[in-house]
Amino acid sequence: MQNELPPLTAYSEEQRQTAMTKYHVIAPYLRSEKTLAVITVDTGIAKRTLQYWIRDYEQFGLKGLMRKTRSDTGKIHLDPEIVVAIEQLILRYRRNSLTSIHRMICAQCQKQGWKQPSYYQVYKVSQSLSQSLKTLAHGGQKAYENQYDLIHRREASYPNEIWQADHTLLDILVLNEKGQPERPWLTIILDDYSRAVAGYYLTFQAPSAIQTALALHQAIWHKRNLDWTICGTPEQFYTDHGSDFTSNHLEFENKSRIFSCRCSKRTRENRTLLFKHQPIILQDLPGYVGNRPNDPLLTLKKLDEKLAHFIMYHYHHRIHGTTKKAPILAWNDAGFLPNMPESLESLDLLLLHVAKARKVHSDGIHFQGLRYIDTTLAAYVGETVVIRYDPRDLAEIRVFYENRYLCTAISPEIAGYTVDLKEIVSARNKRKRALKKQIMPEKTVIEDIVQSKQSQLEEDSEKPEPTKSKLKRYFNE
Repeated sequence: MQNELPPLTAYSEEQRQTAMTKYHVIAPYLRSEKTLAVITVDTGIAKRTLQYWIRDYEQFGLKGLMRKTRSDTGKIHLDPEIVVAIEQLILRYRRNSLTSIHRMICAQCQKQGWKQPSYYQVYKVSQSLSQSLKTLAHGGQKAYENQYDLIHRREASYPNEIWQADHTLLDILVLNEKGQPERPWLTIILDDYSRAVAGYYLTFQAPSAIQTALALHQAIWHKRNLDWTICGTPEQFYTDHGSDFTSNHLEFENKSRIFSCRCSKRTRENRTLLFKHQPIILQDLPGYVGNRPNDPLLTLKKLDEKLAHFIMYHYHHRIHGTTKKAPILAWNDAGFLPNMPESLESLDLLLLHVAKARKVHSDGIHFQGLRYIDTTLAAYVGETVVIRYDPRDLAEIRVFYENRYLCTAISPEIAGYTVDLKEIVSARNKRKRALKKQIMPEKTVIEDIVQSKQSQLEEDSEKPEPTKSKLKRYFNE
């Protein structure tokens, strides 16, 4: 009779472990070491249950202790029309709980004369629905595409083959140029092969092609910090389909053969970096959403410094969950030479969208209250030139004349510093407020006299009138 049962390999690991547990419980009885009464006291298992286990083991061996599996396990015993009605309710009412769905289907069954399902049956129908179908019904086409249209995503085979870009609004309040709290935007560019950060840009402005271009400019060129070695031009640059990415300014392939820009839904890995690490980066900083509101807020420059430090000395050296390797090691160990632009000026002309027309004076070019000089400009005094600059560093500007690079003009006052455009605007606003306080007109002498008289009249009017005495006095007195 033992051969009538399937072999042990036909059972699951859970069933085999359950059978061994039952055997260890009844083994003392089989070896005549303990009675069933003692085993019942020790284990709390009913004596009748132990007798069933002993009987099954004596007849079929260890197979007899296997938990029997029903042939209809996993099947929902409901009429097809009831199953369809439950699925429709689940997909239609996104925010309703299963308890609410169960009440609704019971009311519907009562009207139709159908047999009402149990709550467990409604639960099983909900579990049988695919998550992709629920996402499509509840979140719409865009939510479905963002989550499930990445099946044919091709992984990069080496560094700088594929770069991705994306924006996110950080969960922290920092002080803007006017000294008011505001949440900044972060644009970040990620190397697909190593998951290393190639470049980023932090600003209060809404996402646009300018932010993406400035982040790309930083990503492509050599970094000032030698610990941040990621650089070079990507072979393919994937972005989202937002209007900020599909701008004509980012149609690089038509303007230069440096790399090709492809707008595509390739931002899942990048968003994982942004949203997963936000709490780690920001949670200990003042102004983080959820922290005490009375803490003094950081400036955008301070936040930029902390973000750069985290990327270079923490994120780049952590083991990535997908590649199982630190991003900086994955990028450096590839053993390749990055493809660089011909010059920084050509990269500026391509990516530095921030361009202004300025006239060359005898003492140089005036811009943002600063003076920029270079010996080349002496031959162009009186001419109108185009300057291009990086808002993150106004110590120098690129000067172009008729789409031809002339020189890099330097501001002597801040040549040894890295000065942000936002710092200049903030300092200018602060200076303007101070000047307004200084130029407030003082009161004239006449105004002081009039104000003094008015104050005296008000004081006199508030004094109580003297009361006359009611005592009668003699005339001679």
